Amino acid sequence: MKAAVVSSFDSAPRYQEFSVPVPVGDHEMLVDVLAAGLHPRVRSQANGSHYTSTDELPLVPGIDGVGRGPDGRLRYFVLLDTAMGAMAEQTVIDTRRSVVLPDSTDPVAVAAAMNPAMSSWVALRQRVPFQAGQDVLVLGATGNAGQLAVQIAKLFGAGQIIAAGRDPQRLATLPALGATATVPLSADPLGQTAADVDVVLDYLWGEPAVAAMIAILTNRTDRGKPLTWIEIGSVAGATAAIPSAALRQARLQIVGSGQGSVSTREYLAELHALADAIAAGTLDIDARAVPLANVEQAWAAADANHRVVLTP
Repeated sequence: MKAAVVSSFDSAPRYQEFSVPVPVGDHEMLVDVLAAGLHPRVRSQANGSHYTSTDELPLVPGIDGVGRGPDGRLRYFVLLDTAMGAMAEQTVIDTRRSVVLPDSTDPVAVAAAMNPAMSSWVALRQRVPFQAGQDVLVLGATGNAGQLAVQIAKLFGAGQIIAAGRDPQRLATLPALGATATVPLSADPLGQTAADVDVVLDYLWGEPAVAAMIAILTNRTDRGKPLTWIEIGSVAGATAAIPSAALRQARLQIVGSGQGSVSTREYLAELHALADAIAAGTLDIDARAVPLANVEQAWAAADANHRVVLTP
């Protein structure tokens, strides 16, 4: 079969022959892959930088996707961290880590949205006791995951939804998706606009997170009001030099949300509801389908305006 194959961590995957995987367990199934998302998490898998990397080569990247099994049913699946990923004509899935989709489902939309949407969905469902009416700041709202986070916060009944990001054109589109206010990161009103939020969904970390945290805490009306800062991504930096006073001057709680801090059981518990929301068209999804044969070009393009989905 054909697959995207990583032979070196310092080069892009290449479209070439790869052995067809064989199911071995009672719950395993060989599926024909219809769509696999090119997520940032997949890029870090392919270059060996993700903290779950096993350094095993060659590998087929891809952590999730949509496929059709021998039973004819359409499934969204999440794969284990192995060398056999989703960016191939066929892959082996564990049916316990999959959900059956309606036949009318758009595979590209599901493959594009499940991974980035899961970050905020799980953060608000599993990492904190989020309640309708609470106010949310999405830090890094102009990225694909951030745009979905705005929509998911609205879906979960958030009160104020403040979207902060660098891209002014994409910021301008976020009120239509549910943002009640937008703030450019290059400006300085974040402390006033988001001073009294209850939850921060942080896709940036690094210096922007530190600046935002200090601004919010300094301007907070009631420093005894709980503020939960959920660290989800680190596109602006892997470390953040948070002053010790920030942890003492207000009721601040910093938690992470990702593999490890969220268990497999907790992820799987949310798959059905999120897949149903995407299949029903509840979320606005910006996806671009690219043939798997063009994986090298797709890898180099790094299209920030769309979630690229590879289709065998």
